[in-house]
Amino acid sequence: MEESLNSKYSTDEEQIDFGVLDQLLGYKLRRAQLKFFSRFSAACSDLGISPGLFGVLVIVKENPGLTQTAVAQALGNDRSAMVAAVDKLEQMSLIERRPSKKDRRSYALFLTPSGETFSERMIERVIDQEEGQYQRLKDGEKEWLLDVLTRLAN
Repeated sequence: MEESLNSKYSTDEEQIDFGVLDQLLGYKLRRAQLKFFSRFSAACSDLGISPGLFGVLVIVKENPGLTQTAVAQALGNDRSAMVAAVDKLEQMSLIERRPSKKDRRSYALFLTPSGETFSERMIERVIDQEEGQYQRLKDGEKEWLLDVLTRLAN
């Protein structure tokens, strides 16, 4: 294996060879995700919003009236986790549940007026923090990477 493919990480005590991990896309994606989530947390944790809650806010903002189940499916989340997320956002007065017009057994989700303002502020923060990460990319790589990740996720 070529040395250029392997990452080396040095601690105070020793150098660590990542071996096959450096050839695994899933491992590299997870490492990148951790870096992005760490920066997200630094930018947004003071407001009590995790990446998962942010995802719910954005989906509800862009698709008012979806049921909890539809939001969970869109995000690839478990329905039971969605209940806890919506409960938290409702307690924060950002989202409200209303009876669904399509299914009387379900609730539709809408942003509250304060949720609208809050979500706009969150989106700006997230975009700003991600811009710092994009500076590591060459021209056109962000769009290429988004395209590749979209295809892998679908």
